[in-house]
Amino acid sequence: MALPGEKPIGRIPVVDVHPTLEQGRWPVKAVVGEAVPLQATVFVEGHDAVAATAVVTQPNGRTLRLRMDEVNHGLATFQAILMPKATGRYTFHIEGWADPFGTWMDTASKKIPAGVDVELTLGDGVALLGRAMADKALTERQRAVLEAARLTLTPGGDLSPADSLAAALTDDLLAVMRAHPVRDGVTSSAEHPLVVQRERALASAWYEMFPRSEGAKLNKRTGEWTSGTFLTASKRLPGIAAMGFDVVYLTPIHPIGLTHRKGRNNSLTAEPGDPGSPYAIGSAAGGHDAVHPELGTMRQFRNFVQRANELGLEVALDIALQCSPDHPWVKEHPEWFKVRSDGTIAYAENPPKKYEDIHPLYFDNDPVGLREAIRDVLQVWIDAGVTLFRVDNPHTKPLEFWEWLMADMAERHPEVIFLSEAFTRPPMMHTLAKVGFHQSYTYFTWRPTAEEMGEYLEELAGDGSYYMRPNFWPTTHDILTPDMQHGGAPQYRARAVLAATGSPSFGIYSGYEFVENIPRPGVEEQIDNEKYEYKPRDWSRADDHGIVTLLTTLNAARAAHPALRRLRGLTVHRTSNDQILCFTRHLNADESPTGRADTVIVVVSFDPHHVQDGVVSLDMEALGFEPDARLLVDDLLSGATFTWARDFYVRLDPATSMSHVAAVRS
Repeated sequence: MALPGEKPIGRIPVVDVHPTLEQGRWPVKAVVGEAVPLQATVFVEGHDAVAATAVVTQPNGRTLRLRMDEVNHGLATFQAILMPKATGRYTFHIEGWADPFGTWMDTASKKIPAGVDVELTLGDGVALLGRAMADKALTERQRAVLEAARLTLTPGGDLSPADSLAAALTDDLLAVMRAHPVRDGVTSSAEHPLVVQRERALASAWYEMFPRSEGAKLNKRTGEWTSGTFLTASKRLPGIAAMGFDVVYLTPIHPIGLTHRKGRNNSLTAEPGDPGSPYAIGSAAGGHDAVHPELGTMRQFRNFVQRANELGLEVALDIALQCSPDHPWVKEHPEWFKVRSDGTIAYAENPPKKYEDIHPLYFDNDPVGLREAIRDVLQVWIDAGVTLFRVDNPHTKPLEFWEWLMADMAERHPEVIFLSEAFTRPPMMHTLAKVGFHQSYTYFTWRPTAEEMGEYLEELAGDGSYYMRPNFWPTTHDILTPDMQHGGAPQYRARAVLAATGSPSFGIYSGYEFVENIPRPGVEEQIDNEKYEYKPRDWSRADDHGIVTLLTTLNAARAAHPALRRLRGLTVHRTSNDQILCFTRHLNADESPTGRADTVIVVVSFDPHHVQDGVVSLDMEALGFEPDARLLVDDLLSGATFTWARDFYVRLDPATSMSHVAAVRS
């Protein structure tokens, strides 16, 4: 017996509905055109046939019914593929039902050839078809198909019982009975939520820049710097767009505090002219809703956004919920900060590290007032044309705040996308995604071996893919891992390939093209870090290492191959060399937005210093190919064409290329 408040199991058990999050507490996520496999376990006592239907309620209120296929008979697993065509909130439930026609066909195929209960069995078929004809949704043609089969099965005709059965069970009849089945004992699962967002929530190519560096100039006579502006930064946009990126991400553009301003390389003392960290937000010129006066005006920022949009770029803005001691909120709303026992406002710290130039926000004193102020800040930038936000350290803020804010934004601005920059414990990272963040930074950067990377790719493409969408960054303004410090240009090229093909979303930090890989001693970040100084670059030499060309090629490949814009459908394949990783991204035709199957084979060496070779062994069954199939593939990086089989040889030389990105010809 069901416990109070629980739904009885019903006549036809429907269990293990998938995908769901916490029994429907939060919606699973998809994007327009992304295949969503809806699954359930459906069974019944004995040996009668059962079937299942996925019932989807669309945002417009209309119901979509998808007949499910049994994909694992032994485990009674049924599946249907939903390809949502519109954004919005959906719900779905699974109906399990006894299939008397399926049971009859199985019985008739055994009894009639054996001469057992022949007339009775044929009569049962006639009766079932009579029930089917009562469906008012039948077309005239469908009704005629049922009537013809009913007459054929009626005893007393010229055909033998076996021939009558064979003549009646046409493909047309089976198609009609699949579309309009006779259903007994229908049992429904609980209703589960699904939210469908625009495709950029899953697949995007980000390019990060510090606007103040673009066009910054040093007066060699005085040693003083002049900051770049939105106008000079906009001159960089055509180059970013030409590489195929679709998002330009700006680090904070707000006024920077003077109190405890950090100097070059994170020194505690700023020299005259040091611009300070843009993450120390707030001064007499304003706070999170203002622009730094040296960058320009709000109108000039809007012009920057407009120019980006004209080039096919959306603008993402960094949101760092922390304040310089000079931020207007510090005086106007001291209740939004934690006060220490000596009466001072606490600065940020991660012992033994201290960040005296910023105060973290404190949500417990006035959570409603603070959260509404933050929403108002976001609205300012949305009104200015920002459509994506990269949120700095969201794991240091309460989850209940994020759950409220993400729901509020989804209601007011469903087109706006939020990227979570939370390098922390997996439970927090995953729950931030569950409560509404569209994308998440990951530990991609800290997977330095082929084995570790392969395991991580499989993990991300698994059950977590229904709510946590990764965004891969080889480096950031905060992160320069040891392998990137020591691998040189070959490593930078290989990691760009892994980022662009290993995840539907990836990002590149400005300067990556120049292989800026010198660390500040003792830390995993660049020396002369752009967070603390101006860093203009000579873009005329940006392709000296071939990385501009590579990024352009990778983004073109992603645009051409929907398999590279999806998270699921990934398989890691065996190689004979532990320095070489091979994985594929594959879409079946019925899961592809183009209606055509798409397969891309990626092979990458993890050794930037030596030639590595070996044999790759493809799991042909996982890719839908015959074991002995010959695959004609086009290497999207080199332009070469190869014929590969289940086992094929590769040789990867850092001097030329450490990677293959090979598209299988249809």
